[in-house]
Amino acid sequence: MYSRQGFSSLPICMAKTQYSHNAAEKGAPSSFVLPIRDVRASIGVGFIYPLVGTMSTIPGLPTRPCFYEIDLDTTTGKVIGLS
Repeated sequence: MYSRQGFSSLPICMAKTQYSHNAAEKGAPSSFVLPIRDVRASIGVGFIYPLVGTMSTIPGLPTRPCFYEIDLDTTTGKVIGLS
């Protein structure tokens, strides 16, 4: 899917938890298949990342936090910029 959209040259960043595989296998097990449950892209940052196991992700933050747009009108006491 990402190749069709022109993102096939982006690097891959692996995202996995310590519980994504059989914990009894120590070191670097051979003949192991890593089950990837989803593949996502961070196009703005410039990488593709597969998710393994029950990995939780959080949204990226904007370059300018929204609280800069919130103000208080001292005359009326109303908050500006919340809606």
